[in-house]
Amino acid sequence: MSDRAYEDACLAWRSSLTTLLGDTSLLARWQERRYQFAHRVGALLTEAHADSSVTVGPVLYGVFASGAGLCYVGQTQEAERRLRDLPVGESHHLANTVPPEVWERVVVIRWPLLLSEAPVSEQMEVEAMGSAVCGLALEHMLQVATAPPLNSRRRRTSGEWQPRNLSQSRSRGAIHSQRIPELSRLTLDAWKALSETEVPKGTAVVASKVGRVVYPSTLHEPRHS
Repeated sequence: MSDRAYEDACLAWRSSLTTLLGDTSLLARWQERRYQFAHRVGALLTEAHADSSVTVGPVLYGVFASGAGLCYVGQTQEAERRLRDLPVGESHHLANTVPPEVWERVVVIRWPLLLSEAPVSEQMEVEAMGSAVCGLALEHMLQVATAPPLNSRRRRTSGEWQPRNLSQSRSRGAIHSQRIPELSRLTLDAWKALSETEVPKGTAVVASKVGRVVYPSTLHEPRHS
């Protein structure tokens, strides 16, 4: 995209928002519409669906946008709360940069369900390091493997962005990720299988035994002619 086309797109975005927020009644309507959509996405990410049980506890998750692809990879120990909040954006920056209305899909991996397939030695490692640290370790592994752009830079106080070399990180997750190579492989395989799942037309959720893929893009109402 040329600089001119980019600036024109930004102008069109601002112009649309100015129209949508034209008075107090339109502001209320916009607030309601956005929250209703985010709430529906959060419900799809967490509630029981067909043969998939309620999503609770530790998970890894990744958000894909149409065009940009995988934007962000994260982890939480409280999926039942964090995944509902993710599209709302009240305690997470992602929705401020990439609104849920343009999310193409969200992949969720319940990594503890893979533990039984890992070697006993790694199961003991996970028990020793604890679920929270293991979640950080798997998050680091997945970020290195996929290089999502919103994880690959950090904000600076100057108002600019600084690249992050994830492979050279000395964070807790990076340090402990070396202790669980087989669990990391199992997790990455599960991630690839779900992230590459072909979605049947009109389907909002596709589940597997260790996670699910949610397609917010299927929730949009058809345009009126």
